[in-house]
Amino acid sequence: MQHDVIIAGFGGQGVLLAGQLLAYAGLMENKEVAWFPSYGPEMRGGTANCTVIVSPRKISSPVVEEPSAALVLNLPSMLKFEPIIRPGGFLLINSSLVERQPGRKDIYAYLVPANEIAQNLGHIKVANMVLLGAYLELTGAVSMSSMLKALEKTLPEHRQYLLPVNQKAMEMGAQAVRRVSAIGA
Repeated sequence: MQHDVIIAGFGGQGVLLAGQLLAYAGLMENKEVAWFPSYGPEMRGGTANCTVIVSPRKISSPVVEEPSAALVLNLPSMLKFEPIIRPGGFLLINSSLVERQPGRKDIYAYLVPANEIAQNLGHIKVANMVLLGAYLELTGAVSMSSMLKALEKTLPEHRQYLLPVNQKAMEMGAQAVRRVSAIGA
């Protein structure tokens, strides 16, 4: 099954890193992948998003008009990407920053307090990993162990001490979607 997802938020929230890790984990599982970043002229604080495709088959184009999922870390990203998710798809919302309910009823929306979970772990910068863990729990696009291996290989040596908190963030994201029911669909 092909998984195509848009990850979106402000620059500095680790949106592009989350997409790169997902793509790298897909490669480690011998899947076909595409990673297509997009960001405004001001990296930190501006908008950023990326499209990731993980597929067992050849990928004909990195452009996705109707993704099967969107991970949104802020309200502008939700407003932009909620309308294009294919019916029956997933919308994972960072409810710590987005205080708005999704409008569509033909998709599965999950409110995940990613920033709150990250703060409780002592590292606000792992909010992206919280949503990534939630996405993996819902879709199985790649395994959690492949994601952790990808993280271990991409983190520079002086940042390896962050592996446990990133792993915990993904686990907490997975737990968050197991505990709640989806809104819609």
